[in-house]
Amino acid sequence: MPSDLPAPVPEIPVTRIDTAVAYYVSVLGFALDWGNEEGGIAGISQGSCRLFLTNAEFRQSSPLRPPIIVWLNLSSRKKVDQLFARWQTAGALVLSPPEDKPWHLREFTIADPDANRLRVFYDFSWEQNA
Repeated sequence: MPSDLPAPVPEIPVTRIDTAVAYYVSVLGFALDWGNEEGGIAGISQGSCRLFLTNAEFRQSSPLRPPIIVWLNLSSRKKVDQLFARWQTAGALVLSPPEDKPWHLREFTIADPDANRLRVFYDFSWEQNA
């Protein structure tokens, strides 16, 4: 029997916690919930989206290396476009602007200072069958 699972919390490898936190907070609008460079991990959030940022020392026992991709699923095309406009205005490192893809996702991609990517999308495939 299926069970409800909580939203996953991706771990994003970064070079320096303080540099990454500054970008995610000042440019992308996340809040620093806890953590610092000394501990090697920080928890950040924006709404119901939570991410962990970890430095190399924290990841010593893990092969996780940048860059990685985290997909963020929004609930409409309008929300994708609004978030893109907000992040672009704030100075996000834009890799691709919003576009409807042949695989039925409206998406855009930004990068952080460590070349990790956030792909923000809305799945409009259900609209094709409506």
